[in-house]
Amino acid sequence: MLKGKIIKNRLKHYIKEILSFIVVVILVSNLVSYYQARTLNKDKFNIPNISLNGKPILVHFWATWCPTCKLEASNIQNISKSYNVITIAVQSGSDKEIQKYLDDNNLDFKFINDKNSDYAKKFKVDVFPTTLIYDKNKNLIFSEVGYTSTLGLKLRMWLADN
Repeated sequence: MLKGKIIKNRLKHYIKEILSFIVVVILVSNLVSYYQARTLNKDKFNIPNISLNGKPILVHFWATWCPTCKLEASNIQNISKSYNVITIAVQSGSDKEIQKYLDDNNLDFKFINDKNSDYAKKFKVDVFPTTLIYDKNKNLIFSEVGYTSTLGLKLRMWLADN
């Protein structure tokens, strides 16, 4: 009986420790994201030949060589099925190499090849992945530097559309 109580107390302790760790990781990652987002270009959305059609748009900067981008790619894929999404592949090779990367990972979202980091420089993006969400009036309303979940992206896009 005493042994069972000790095990139960230890289990509660470990669960509390794990939950505390998760909370700290979330807080630190949000602080880092906020800090990194301070330097982003806050100008109105302006990429030639990209029309918003009166809808918000998610602009996602990523790279084929970025491990976090690879983890987040399925989230971008998911959101691209319901919302305007354009991705910008930074220093990731030729169009053919990027398309092969997308095909190999079962991804079919639209991309712009930013071979020389021209768009990354224009938007002042130097950390990958970086996600920007613009409202229908081309105003930046959300930015996220680092990993973000499908649910987080969907919520932000829903808010941008309302």
